[in-house]
Amino acid sequence: MEYDERLRVPLRWWVQGTMLIASLWLAVVVAVPATPAGFATSGAVTAVALAAMVGLFSSLAARVTVADGVLTAGKAHISVTHLGRAEALDADRARAVAGPEADARAFLLLRPYLKTAVRVELTDPADPTPYWLIHTRHPQHLVAALERAAAAVPHA
Repeated sequence: MEYDERLRVPLRWWVQGTMLIASLWLAVVVAVPATPAGFATSGAVTAVALAAMVGLFSSLAARVTVADGVLTAGKAHISVTHLGRAEALDADRARAVAGPEADARAFLLLRPYLKTAVRVELTDPADPTPYWLIHTRHPQHLVAALERAAAAVPHA
């Protein structure tokens, strides 16, 4: 394994979400009569909100790996033989490439809680995707891993 990164929602999001659910619970407890049915209602509302938060935050998790000559970003994967130049992007450049300079045909693995990214050109003429843009916490490490993986592939 050349590179392995799990893109998870930051701890502060979990803390803020938990505080939001606690506020919701308090609002429901105050608004609903203090009866067994009222307590059940507040518990059900809180449980649904908690399940929704966990589901949403879990769906935002992704994994980026470079292993055995394959780049995997989320559910997508591609052989390094089809990759061109990889470029590490700082926060400003990543925002520009993901925004005003974006190509609608590009593959994007973007996470709102990450600022830096790697842009990887594709060289496969049969693939209409011009590049992959992958948010990462360690763009230099990902670029280095892609370069090592490409150098390890025998060229025909």
